[in-house]
Amino acid sequence: MDDQNRNLIVATALSFLVILVWFVLFPPPEPDPNAQQTETSESEQVGTPGDNPEAIAPSAQPDSATTDTGLSAEADPEAPRVSIETPRLTGSISTLGGRIDDLQLKDYTETIEEDSEIVHLFNPVGGDDAYYALYGWAPGQGLAVDAVPGPNTTWQAEDGATLTPDSPVTLTWDSPAGLTFSRTISVDDDYMFTVTQRVENTGEGTASLAPYGILRRHGEPANAKNFFILHEGAMAMADGELSETSWGGLTDLDTDSALGVPAETFQVGENGWIGFTDHYWMSTLIPDAGQRFRAVAKYDPRTDIYQTEQVLPTQTVQAGGSAEVSTRLFAGAKEWSTIREYQNQPGTLARLFGAEVDPDRQPIDRFVDSIDWGWFFFLTKPIFAVLHALNAFIGNMGVAIIVLTLLIKALLLPLAYKSYVSMAKMKELQPEMEKLKERAGDDRQKLQQEMMELYKKEKVNPASGCLPILLQIPIFFSLYKVIFVTLELRHAPFFGPFQDLSAPDPTSIMNLWGILPWGAPEAGTLLALVFIGILPLLLGVSMWLQQKLNPAPPDPTQAMIFAWMPWVFMFMLGSFASGLVVYWIANNTITFTQQYAIMRSQGYTPDVFGNIKASFKRGAKSSGDSGK
Repeated sequence: MDDQNRNLIVATALSFLVILVWFVLFPPPEPDPNAQQTETSESEQVGTPGDNPEAIAPSAQPDSATTDTGLSAEADPEAPRVSIETPRLTGSISTLGGRIDDLQLKDYTETIEEDSEIVHLFNPVGGDDAYYALYGWAPGQGLAVDAVPGPNTTWQAEDGATLTPDSPVTLTWDSPAGLTFSRTISVDDDYMFTVTQRVENTGEGTASLAPYGILRRHGEPANAKNFFILHEGAMAMADGELSETSWGGLTDLDTDSALGVPAETFQVGENGWIGFTDHYWMSTLIPDAGQRFRAVAKYDPRTDIYQTEQVLPTQTVQAGGSAEVSTRLFAGAKEWSTIREYQNQPGTLARLFGAEVDPDRQPIDRFVDSIDWGWFFFLTKPIFAVLHALNAFIGNMGVAIIVLTLLIKALLLPLAYKSYVSMAKMKELQPEMEKLKERAGDDRQKLQQEMMELYKKEKVNPASGCLPILLQIPIFFSLYKVIFVTLELRHAPFFGPFQDLSAPDPTSIMNLWGILPWGAPEAGTLLALVFIGILPLLLGVSMWLQQKLNPAPPDPTQAMIFAWMPWVFMFMLGSFASGLVVYWIANNTITFTQQYAIMRSQGYTPDVFGNIKASFKRGAKSSGDSGK
């Protein structure tokens, strides 16, 4: 095996070693077995109102006959609704349970077609992919279950009320136990709801009850990708520790003895949130900063319902008294700039542009981590930040990817320079290497010794090409993660037929690579593999040209494998996101230009087209020999 091939293998092995060392140095935190066994007084208990076994209403078993706040929620299409209209959202709130169960994102469509529907995030019970938010109070000691509102309670709303950023709506319900409940819902210009729950005790006795919020999904989402590079499912932030559990992982959780279903519970002391995430959208329950609460993620196999909960500490309301608690609900698109603004101090970015801000708005701890940055987050975050800034300046994501590639190649140029100089010298040594092979014959040990002496004499380091390759591997993985995961690449146009850089190349030889008006074969099919698009074809050609600048492997079998690699990669990457293929084409083109210029500066002029002609001759000769 020649040294250049050995460098590639060593670089690949080292990249996996980096990942292994990372997990050794920074292992996932072990759960504290005593975290949930801490004894507290009744007034400090989180989500355990009194000693009523039916009090943990949000986590009650679904088949319990004594609670109306279990996993079941009835469908009632006739229930009155309160409209939601904001610059970015449209939908409605059902007065049955006060559920936020109809929500659509005005800025996003399902496809790039002109007549495509806008994205539906929340859907009511009884339809496909039911998904909604619920709020209520868990009854404490001395309160019956029907004394508090549940998912099927009928609330009262003002006639003609519409929820807008300028007009909150209030729902009310009078309990037979002498309690008056109200729920005021407000929304901002983006995707953040604020839900203020209030209870007034007009009776004679003391009432103990705990406020909660719930997100429910009926069944696994139909559009779930279930791809290893992307997290979809439940996610929770508990005092700085991020937990992610996939849809399959939720079904595999250990059964909680108290809840009777597979569940995972987090006791949050100061800062946290919990919710569900899809590829590009998410919903998140967010208590105020400094608020203690219990977060639960669970799955009920009997009803096929996934659920996340926030249960706040028990409120003790004296006769004639009242209690009030406010929490937030994010329901919308995973836009980096929007989420980052919610994470930062109130109005940090807005103040720079002179916008009015809410001084009472609290930052959300590590909210940007709701975007799945992956293992190489220390690379994906800055890479995306630069890409986002370039796109904002240039106005074209495809061009921004090319400019980002130029910046990365410029950053790695000092290392690449040493590598290309070494390759140029090794190219010059090819005649000497051939002579050594002839003299050594089949004696591999002698050949290796003489090669090392030759390298030492000519001051050539064959391993100098390892570091640039090693650095490019995590950068490539990070950029792939950014392009695949982030919303900003979704439906991002480039030019001509390339109107969605998050989708595979839409061209094919069947439509003359986008010239003819009909579509290409569906990505992933055999036809798409055979009738390849223009971007994968350009990728294969760019890899082939770059290969011609590198020393050829001495072993014929290795030479044949390396000769086929560009074309194998061309077909392998044909179904990848167009944005990633654009990056790789740009990377190969810039690498070829750099390497060619540096090799010429060292006195060696690569005969690229001569190498191509020679490879054709060798191929023709091999075919002739095979015919004989």
